[in-house]
Amino acid sequence: MKKNKKRTSAKLSSNDLVKLGFPSGKPLGTALNIVHTYYTDLGKKHQIELLQDVIAAPDQYELHTTLGPLALALIAHKEAEPIALKSEKQNYAVYGAEAIEQGAIDQMEIAMRLPVARAGALMPDAHQGYGLPVGGVLATHNAVIPYGVGVDIGCRMSMSIYDIHSGYLEKNREQLKKMLTDSTRFGNASFKRPMDHEIMERPEFSEIPVVRELKDRAFQQLGTSGGGNHFVEFGTVEIHDADNVFDLPAGKYLALLSHSGSRRLGANIAGYYTKVAIDACPLPKEAKHLAWLDLDTEAGQEYWLAMNLAGDYASACHHQIHERLTAKLGEAPMAKIENHHNFAWKEQDASGKEVIVHRKGATPAGKGVMGIIPGTMATPGFIVRGKGEAAAINSASHGAGRVMSRTQAIQTFSQPQMRKYLQKAGVDVIGSGLDEAPMAYKDIHQVMASQQELVDVTGTFYPKIVRMNGDAKYIEVD
Repeated sequence: MKKNKKRTSAKLSSNDLVKLGFPSGKPLGTALNIVHTYYTDLGKKHQIELLQDVIAAPDQYELHTTLGPLALALIAHKEAEPIALKSEKQNYAVYGAEAIEQGAIDQMEIAMRLPVARAGALMPDAHQGYGLPVGGVLATHNAVIPYGVGVDIGCRMSMSIYDIHSGYLEKNREQLKKMLTDSTRFGNASFKRPMDHEIMERPEFSEIPVVRELKDRAFQQLGTSGGGNHFVEFGTVEIHDADNVFDLPAGKYLALLSHSGSRRLGANIAGYYTKVAIDACPLPKEAKHLAWLDLDTEAGQEYWLAMNLAGDYASACHHQIHERLTAKLGEAPMAKIENHHNFAWKEQDASGKEVIVHRKGATPAGKGVMGIIPGTMATPGFIVRGKGEAAAINSASHGAGRVMSRTQAIQTFSQPQMRKYLQKAGVDVIGSGLDEAPMAYKDIHQVMASQQELVDVTGTFYPKIVRMNGDAKYIEVD
């Protein structure tokens, strides 16, 4: 695939104005209309300089013949009262409340007071985040909240199950370690020659300005994984339920499991549209990061398209990860499972009305929907089938959930402690650090016990060889 050369438009765009600090909504639209009507004879640079003067001191331009409407729009925006929250929060379901920190509950209660909120639920792995808590589910009316989706848009789990006896893993540990080292990249590392993918031909990469600027970086990061708690791992999976959607006989198999998201593409989309939302939707300080975009607006529609692109891009990365490792194994997978979180879906509530369901660190669990809920690098994960519990807004946890921040984990545990824990579990880890110590997470068994009414467990995955970010070794891969 050929990289796009960066292009600079000769015409001033809304993206240019956002970079200048223009609030979205009426001020931005007024500015564009004035410039494109009255100042077309000025070059783009001089147009920017003129608008910078107005935004710096709008009171000095109130009576200006052409710039007066812009000055008044900027002044009105600055004086606008914050949107009031509801005086009382709506009730919402909480699962595993005894293990959820107060900060997450406080965040969820603020979210439930938003004027656009229709329903909510808190999953048993919940912990405090930005805006909506991680593990929070929120249904809104015709509005999408960028920080209700999260920064790592479309982050997901992907599993390939192979018709290879689980004993193969123990006999070939060193070979499998080399496969992971050779065929995966994490954090800032990338492949020297990324594999092409049809995702890069999507029209959003040319039609949405903020996305267009991210295309080259997105191509470079194709097929790679992020840092933090993202991983690619080999393990054994035990299928308990012979009556499963994959028609797999009950038994133990070799499996490949990956967890990652939309990389820099998703993070930049989230950051850009969060700023747009905050400008367009002034909220009280405690609810600032829950600012929403109305889906009837241009910005709302743009974000929706960009969010879906980021989710599909994350999926493409997983598919390439599995393609590379499947080729090394020389065995086609007999079943695949994939599900995502940090996303917003258009769904129907119990009354049949459309709502926008945000699942920030929560797994879709509609009736019959298959998914994966991982534990830690040293504890089991679970293949689940959703029960479609309405009180949980058809959702379940997305993992074990943290009990310690990354900083706390680094300050609390030592490398010898972590090595001993991993040895006891029979797990080899390539990369990672103390911030991802399994002891910094909740007990996955307690988390699963707290959501028995949300999902049925149909299989158990046991990680054995885990690759995460943190190792400096670089091996060139074609």
